Amino acid sequence: MIRFFHCRSGASAVEFALILPLFLAFIYGIVVFGSYLAMVHGVQQLAAEAARSSVAGMTNSERSSLAASYVAANASTYPLLVPGNLTVSAAPSPSNANVYVVTINYNASGNFIYSLPFVPAPPARIVRSAAIQYGRLERRLGVTFDCNRLQRPEGGPA
Repeated sequence: MIRFFHCRSGASAVEFALILPLFLAFIYGIVVFGSYLAMVHGVQQLAAEAARSSVAGMTNSERSSLAASYVAANASTYPLLVPGNLTVSAAPSPSNANVYVVTINYNASGNFIYSLPFVPAPPARIVRSAAIQYGRLERRLGVTFDCNRLQRPEGGPA
């Protein structure tokens, strides 16, 4: 009987059998929440880039159109995002007339992490916003430019 307590031939296998489920659960959690964070980051990045692209618009409808077209053109570059599940809304900020806010809603419920068992699922709706200041040069300088009165200098390029 004493020989049985001193025998170590199966100790590594038993330790491995005890530790392996915990290790796999840890790796499983890293994959699931890493995928979720990648989706959140992708939506935030799309919102920021769409806000930057909207600066070129002169009217609110043109800015909104530029933001929506940017998202439609570039959403497929993010591998975990399904472009059909994205909705874009863009409007001036209610608190500052010179700030334009682009908000992207993403329904992530169809992603693979929501079909996996044993992990508490994060929220399936991801909403991220980005704000950017816009404004014409005359508004910043306090002067008005008349583009019809601009003339080319003599000898300048045509």
